[in-house]
Amino acid sequence: QVQLVESGGGLVQAGDSLRLSCTTSGRTFSRYVMGWFRQASGKEREFVAAISWIGGKADYPDSVKGRFTISRDNVKNTVYLQMNSLKPEDTAVYYCVADSGIVVHTTPADYDYWGQGTQVTVSS
Repeated sequence: QVQLVESGGGLVQAGDSLRLSCTTSGRTFSRYVMGWFRQASGKEREFVAAISWIGGKADYPDSVKGRFTISRDNVKNTVYLQMNSLKPEDTAVYYCVADSGIVVHTTPADYDYWGQGTQVTVSS
């Protein structure tokens, strides 16, 4: 069983930066694909970023590419999401996810483990 605990959410203004963290309890963190999804009020969950454990390959949708960066620290069992140039449309609950496979997926159903989420609110 893997437990994911997110932190770092909050209220910021448009253009600001924020860094989310997700710490895991699993002993095999280094062999999990780690990622982030978000869900805005009244909308479906949206893929935000993911990073493999092989070569650190990362993937992002166009909506955040160039503004968000995912990284991982396998010693601290932690994955980060650095969010720059935040926009009001980035407002959502952000979820940390983990998958024991190899491929970086972009659909929610492909991830085995989910955190409880952290709220990010960007004011205009």
